[in-house]
Amino acid sequence: METDKKMQTQVELTDSDLSEQIKAVTKDSHVRAENTELMLAYQRGNVSLTQYKLLLCSLYEIYQALEEALDNNSNHPSVAPIYFPLELARLESVERDLEHFYGQDWREKIVVPAATKIYAHRLRQIGKDNPEYLVAHAYTRYLGDLSGGQVLGRITQKSLGLKGGEGLSFFSFPGVSSPNLFKQLYRSRMNSIELEEEERKGMLEEAVRAFELNIQVFDDLQKMVSVTETESELMHTTTRNRCTRHSSTHSELAEGEKLTARSLQIQTSLVNASPLFRMVLGICVALATVGMGIYAF
Repeated sequence: METDKKMQTQVELTDSDLSEQIKAVTKDSHVRAENTELMLAYQRGNVSLTQYKLLLCSLYEIYQALEEALDNNSNHPSVAPIYFPLELARLESVERDLEHFYGQDWREKIVVPAATKIYAHRLRQIGKDNPEYLVAHAYTRYLGDLSGGQVLGRITQKSLGLKGGEGLSFFSFPGVSSPNLFKQLYRSRMNSIELEEEERKGMLEEAVRAFELNIQVFDDLQKMVSVTETESELMHTTTRNRCTRHSSTHSELAEGEKLTARSLQIQTSLVNASPLFRMVLGICVALATVGMGIYAF
């Protein structure tokens, strides 16, 4: 694959820090990720509630797998230097946001695309087989969220009209007082990890894979958003049509009731209009009664 060839060439020609090498080999993938429809919606400042809720569902699956793998390998020589659960862990934050939007039974309501499950499976797999590769995923996810968290949080809040921090816990890093200083610390810890040449190449390949997995998740999420919003619009249209028909039927019934009332009013007024009319009506009723009696015989 062209991306793999470019990455291998970069690895062979560059003898820099690990963080810089990851940045170099993922440059093209980074641009592609920023140009997915979901990320473009953020850049335009026009995020829908459906987009955000489905994104949270996928983030829950991803961070559940990532943080479980990091916890299980916290003493691994490659993982230990970049293990900052108090400062970076996102799982509990995502859970709070999901409960805000879906209620206490949110676990029964969340849905994720196939790409998210593939991503989570990859994280669990390398957690067992190649724990050092978790560094690439942790770097991609955590520093990406930390870098854009404040901006994306404000865009989400404005787009959805959220008050205070409700539903926005994911973007908040209370354990990090200075994002820039923390990112410097994180990169220096990464660069201190001792790796053999093959291990380093494998980690760089995994960094590219991490971006590709994220791109696939973003694309699949946007497809789900389109389907969900289309179904929602059809449901609203059907409801409006039913309401219109119900309103029309109600109006027709009301008009019929008015006509009946007017008819009764006229009859009553005629009856009450004249004693002579009442006498004639009485004679007619009497004759009709006699006639019925004769017919019966």
